[in-house]
Amino acid sequence: MPRVVVMEHIRDREKTLFEEEETKMLKKLMLSTALSAAVATGAWAQSSSPMDSKPERATQAQPAMKDSSGKMNFVSSQKPDQWLATKFKGTDVLGSDNEKIGDVSDILFDKTGKVDAFIISVGGFLGVGSKEVALAPSSFDVVPGQNGSSDKLKIAATKDQLKDAQNFARYEPPRPTATTGSGTMGGGMKPAGSPSPSAR
Repeated sequence: MPRVVVMEHIRDREKTLFEEEETKMLKKLMLSTALSAAVATGAWAQSSSPMDSKPERATQAQPAMKDSSGKMNFVSSQKPDQWLATKFKGTDVLGSDNEKIGDVSDILFDKTGKVDAFIISVGGFLGVGSKEVALAPSSFDVVPGQNGSSDKLKIAATKDQLKDAQNFARYEPPRPTATTGSGTMGGGMKPAGSPSPSAR
């Protein structure tokens, strides 16, 4: 009988840990989505297509930040030449032949908010068998939508060229190693260039 109680306790503890981890992941996802939207809106507003006049540099295109006087600069509304990340993701990408070759699957930006690349999903069917390719924003031209359709992005490449391009590798942070209680000391990674324990 005690074994059953222990097993139930273990299952309950595993379920609790799983739910806590799931909650943490959802919070991170929501935070990164909100941050992406704020950054992409400001970055897209700063870039211009050949058809647009160069927009004036406005502090309202930035997320709420303090200026030198300590006041917050809030953005009150979206301008016609700005995109929301939620709408930008999924934007069709056209090739040099004006045929759809993929869509925007993500946006890569640095800690300062500068957009480094648009991640394009190419090939496959419903996401299966597709690959991701990252291209700098300067690689794209905006093609205005016709008859009420949304704007599209165009690049000077074909679908085959993107399929042959290098895959985009997402950063995977190193996972911490767990100790198993095997009695070994110093179970972490050794610094680069340090001698192995047997050479000491």
